Amino acid sequence: MKLIVVTGMPGAGKEEFLTAGKDAGVPFIRMGDVVRECYAASGAEQNGLSVGQFAGNERKEHGADSWAKRVMERVTTELCIIDGCRSMDEIESFKKLGGDIVIVAIHASPSVRFDRLVKRQRADAPANLTEFKERDERELSWGVGNVLALADYLVDNMTDITDFHRKSANLMRSLP
Repeated sequence: MKLIVVTGMPGAGKEEFLTAGKDAGVPFIRMGDVVRECYAASGAEQNGLSVGQFAGNERKEHGADSWAKRVMERVTTELCIIDGCRSMDEIESFKKLGGDIVIVAIHASPSVRFDRLVKRQRADAPANLTEFKERDERELSWGVGNVLALADYLVDNMTDITDFHRKSANLMRSLP
């Protein structure tokens, strides 16, 4: 089994990296989708919790790798992209599946990421720079910085989307 584990700060371009995977025919699982599904089923919104707060609470209650464990239950193929890894604890859980783990980090500057998050207009988009910085701090507190620092590959996403798709496709083709 081979897992391509993708990490990056919010708005860095993880979703766009998946385009290269889709084009290459590689199935993927978004960790964020799993979180949002569990959030919707939990009733946490009625208790005033945001998706991020819910995800953090689940990590505290069930362990730092709780989301990885839930994602692993959904891996059914020999090659899969896991999008949205946030900690080395999650990486260690993925390694327990056996096989090869390749970590791909997607990078973009904070100002570029903020602009992207605002423009995509998702429900979790920051209303201002303060919210953006708070979200970054939360992500970093989970350990995403360690995963970024220890990644096997880094894809820079500071230019246009066409260039990023080209770089991502080249990386997908080069992975053994």
